[in-house]
Amino acid sequence: MYKLYIRVMPIRLVLVMQGHAKMVKVTCYYMRMAEYIAVSSHHRDGKKGAKKKVVDPFTRKEWYDIKAPSMFNVQHIGKTLVNRTQGTKIASEGLKGRVYEVSLGDLNNAESEFRKMRLICEDVQGRTCLTNFHGMRLTRDKLCSIVKKWHTLIEANVAVKTSDGYLLRLFCIGFTKKNARQLKKTSYAKSSKIRQIRAKMVEYMQKEVQGSDLKDVCHKLVPDSIGKDIEKACSYIYPLQDVCIRKVKILKKPKFEIGRLMEMHTDVSTFTSAEGEKIERPDDYEPPVQESV
Repeated sequence: MYKLYIRVMPIRLVLVMQGHAKMVKVTCYYMRMAEYIAVSSHHRDGKKGAKKKVVDPFTRKEWYDIKAPSMFNVQHIGKTLVNRTQGTKIASEGLKGRVYEVSLGDLNNAESEFRKMRLICEDVQGRTCLTNFHGMRLTRDKLCSIVKKWHTLIEANVAVKTSDGYLLRLFCIGFTKKNARQLKKTSYAKSSKIRQIRAKMVEYMQKEVQGSDLKDVCHKLVPDSIGKDIEKACSYIYPLQDVCIRKVKILKKPKFEIGRLMEMHTDVSTFTSAEGEKIERPDDYEPPVQESV
């Protein structure tokens, strides 16, 4: 096959074929069209193989501190990154709504904790993210370690509304236990006993949450006092062990109020009340008359 090469000249279009050369005169219209095709086909932007300038993305970011509510021993739990404020994109708006999962051992300086707390950023003040309670769950290794064969696993869940308007769903888990003098290998509970225990779990979870606000509920979840009360209350139905609140979800929240959030971050124990001293005065004492007010 012949190869066709097009070369544009001011007056003539030269068609050069392999082995043959021929001069052809064309009109000005076809000359302009051929010149446009030749220029556009060979036009390139920039140099071939030019590298783009690499920009470090961390140069456009800022660090913010994460502050936990005052119910925990450690308030400053870490830092988080966000892009700087640029135009209409505000940095604080990108932080609101972020959820952080922190071990309860890090929040209370305890090594033997097996719960994970979920904290959500609700407000930003300066370079500090103020968080609020957003849920809780057991760690996977703890949940696997308490499950045993030859025992009955009993679970219950209920949606309860707190006194300050939070709708929570609590999940409780418990296991049957052998009696002290039992020789039988298994300790399975009858379905009637399981229904009674499940009803007790729901009753105690509702009683502990309904009359408390979110801060009081968190104070009960940290030592797991609800699980201990359930285990004690169900002992006459069937002996139980490892009863605990497995998970807590927040289904619905009230309208955001900055005052309520600041109460979560205010430690009441830091305030001290000073008592006044009684001053003894004679019975006929009269206060001096003020010359001017």
